Amino acid sequence: MKSPGVVGSMVFFSRMIGVLLFSTSLSAFAQSGSSNGEWPSYAADAGSTKYTSLNQINSDNFSQLEIAWRWASIDADIDFEAALGPDARVGFGRLQATPLMIDGVVYMLTALNQVAALDAASGEMLWSHDPKIYMSGEPISPLGFRHRGVAWWSNGKDSRVLVATNDGYIISLVAETGEVDPAFAGGRVDMTEGIPRAERDSLDYAGAQPVGGVSPPMVVGDILVVQQITSNRPHYKERPPTWVRGYNILSGELVWTFHTIPQAGEFGIETWEEESWSYTGNGGVWTQMSADLELGYVYLPTEAATNDFYGGHRLGDNLFTQSVVALDASTGERVWHFQMIHHGIWDYDTPAAPNLIDINVDGKEIKALAQVTKQGFTYVFDRVTGVPVWPIVERAVPQSSIPGERTSPTQPFPTKPPAFVTQGLTEDDLIDFTPELRAEALEILENYTYGPLYTPPSLPDDNGHRGTIMIPSAGGGANWEAAGVDPVSNILFVPGSNSAFSPFIGTLPEDESNLRYYRLQNRGVMGPRRLPLLKPPYSTITAYDMNRGEILWQVANGDGMAQVENNPAVAGIDLPPLGGGGKHPVLVTSTLLVHAQNTREGPKLIARNKLTGEELAAIDLPGYPNAAPMSFSVENRQYIAVAVSGRPAPELVVYALPK
Repeated sequence: MKSPGVVGSMVFFSRMIGVLLFSTSLSAFAQSGSSNGEWPSYAADAGSTKYTSLNQINSDNFSQLEIAWRWASIDADIDFEAALGPDARVGFGRLQATPLMIDGVVYMLTALNQVAALDAASGEMLWSHDPKIYMSGEPISPLGFRHRGVAWWSNGKDSRVLVATNDGYIISLVAETGEVDPAFAGGRVDMTEGIPRAERDSLDYAGAQPVGGVSPPMVVGDILVVQQITSNRPHYKERPPTWVRGYNILSGELVWTFHTIPQAGEFGIETWEEESWSYTGNGGVWTQMSADLELGYVYLPTEAATNDFYGGHRLGDNLFTQSVVALDASTGERVWHFQMIHHGIWDYDTPAAPNLIDINVDGKEIKALAQVTKQGFTYVFDRVTGVPVWPIVERAVPQSSIPGERTSPTQPFPTKPPAFVTQGLTEDDLIDFTPELRAEALEILENYTYGPLYTPPSLPDDNGHRGTIMIPSAGGGANWEAAGVDPVSNILFVPGSNSAFSPFIGTLPEDESNLRYYRLQNRGVMGPRRLPLLKPPYSTITAYDMNRGEILWQVANGDGMAQVENNPAVAGIDLPPLGGGGKHPVLVTSTLLVHAQNTREGPKLIARNKLTGEELAAIDLPGYPNAAPMSFSVENRQYIAVAVSGRPAPELVVYALPK
């Protein structure tokens, strides 16, 4: 029997009734993005709207934007040979962070977790802090050295910039000077303390691995809510659980820990059979989080448990993995939860911060939460109670054939809104530019297992069977690029992708792993004549009318795709929009929807009409975008900033209209 998904108590509901009676209008709690020209949180506000009310840049002048200033990552200035010796080989990867801007200062984080404060009008660096994470050797994160941003806190008198580093420390910096705050537990907090199989002084067996951070923590009052990530190597079923924790921002004291994998005697432990809770790892949050600051709730988008594609070592539904979990940020107590995938074996981590949006459904105002997912669904809940806004039904799904595996007989399917990408695979989804190409695609399909969404992975064999085709792939659907919100029109904008993927499942030598089966490779599925297997579009942007739970519009992100257009097999064919522009994060302004796009002429920054999806204007970017864009205003001048690749170092590039 499934756990109910929404959990509460009489005490909780009594408290909520009191809150609602106290409030005369839900609009007082609206998630309205940034309204003062600042950008104080990773996604503009704690509700992850990615929205700014600035309107100086609009459809008439977007094409006139020019580079106001640019800042090269200071990672390129590090003397690795002096720090690590003549054989040092440290790559500083992609500049994936989105900066903050408060009171005329931009706070930026590099791939090597250096924090820099920049003058928002000129780009002049005011201070920097180097935590020297490269001194620890290999990064903890399977993503390598990279990070998506910092958090900011102020009590009106003192201000702090906070980062959870790749090597597993939380650092609090004085915002004005960049100095380490000694009141914060002496300067830094070790995130590994108290985490089973992760503590630095107890890594004495093959399955141990520390934890670290790749996403900005969330500030709720004086509590810093910190998520964790751990490596996917070595390959053991005993892994560190990636619990979520709350720390006092003033003192660095650990206030609470929420066990995303329940421990002995806790709610949900019955969903981990044969005491698999006691050794299974991961299961927490690696991506961004969101929070309702008026309610005092933080919302956790949780990941899969160890291991991603085989769950025979952790039978059961496995709460609270692949769920949305609402916590009281002051205590860490669970308020409600909903598990979107039971016993996940598809690597469909909940990949993005939930978007908080106040909607009106059939005349009823609802403080809603919309969670986009890798599997292409958008789950929508009342964020106060956890009750689904539209019904979510359990439907039967295909079952696994891998020995020792026992998949859930059903999975939750939202009835609204519709999926934003292709889900599962049928013959109708195959490329059909010509009858010959379709016939060849059908031949390719004979070598695979395929079917509807949640068709389980399967083992390859000597008879030519290559495994199961997953659509969406393990990369989504949606991913950390997340979605954006227009809180005025109640539209949700979701970047998505369609691609075919087949996990190659096998075994590892006994001296390297105690997992019975493991995903040895992530394999793309090539279509006929090196074309994609699926019909286009391959990347999209979908706009939802969230008052109705319906798609307002969906467009291919870009037409061009050299792999297809230059293929002789399609010469002379009038191709549909291909969506070759990639899956890039969005910025929502009062006037435009802004995002990056890969084109034949190079990378561009695109402006769209929010109500129709029409592409209105574009400007060239000097490198390929790696991060979410943001916007701010200083001295009555609006800027748009985005991090891009570059040599010798990636850059933060900041645009504005000509003076």
